[in-house]
Amino acid sequence: MQIDEKFQQSLAPPWRITEIGSGSVTQQPDTLQMKVSPSQVYSDAQVSDYESNNFRWRPPLRMTVRARASGANLVGTAGFGFWNQPFMPGQRKFRLPQAIWFFFSSPPSNMQLARGVPGPGWKAATIDASRWSFLALAPTAPLGVLLMRFPTLYNVFWPIGQRAIGVSERLLKSALLLEMHTYTLEWRKNGATFSIDGAVIHESPYAPHGPLGFVAWIDNQYAIATPQGRFGFGIVLIEREQALMLEEVAIETL
Repeated sequence: MQIDEKFQQSLAPPWRITEIGSGSVTQQPDTLQMKVSPSQVYSDAQVSDYESNNFRWRPPLRMTVRARASGANLVGTAGFGFWNQPFMPGQRKFRLPQAIWFFFSSPPSNMQLARGVPGPGWKAATIDASRWSFLALAPTAPLGVLLMRFPTLYNVFWPIGQRAIGVSERLLKSALLLEMHTYTLEWRKNGATFSIDGAVIHESPYAPHGPLGFVAWIDNQYAIATPQGRFGFGIVLIEREQALMLEEVAIETL
């Protein structure tokens, strides 16, 4: 199975376009632009290759994306990679999240799931809440949340929770997102390697088992989820136009 898209022709299946609120997806010469304009409502511009539960990708594979963002003081979230969209319109059952991707979020987002890594920012990241180790620990979650509020106990016990949920993250320089770079992800059954312009920037000992779908997007959403039990969702006011541009998406099974 293989995708090699350089956006030189009109998009055809399997690509699906999502435009919500002020979000728009337009094809320019050799570039796909996902843009959100100033808005006070939820806005999303997205391209994906899945519909409903029809996720196609499992390891081992290699993804190569050439991309950059534009706009001063980016807000909301943006990125590209693979996930299982835990909740979809018309879907009654919530899926435990799995993702392996390059992911950006701005304050007030705070998904501080990797010890020592800030919540917001531009990251290489993995998560797999469907792992048996996480499910085994789930009954202890209420007590665990209380314990995590004590710094000493957090430092001792959260690494166990982090391993159980398959979280591995590396914070990247946010300035990189505003420059055109080539991002590579090698997704294996027992881990993953993230690279930028051919240089390895993160090795994860964990990787979701899949299947997952490819997605690239930019929106104005925020999410809060911390080991200390802080949870929240909402939208951020978009004051200036911002966009994510793709020049290439290549996915090949290994």
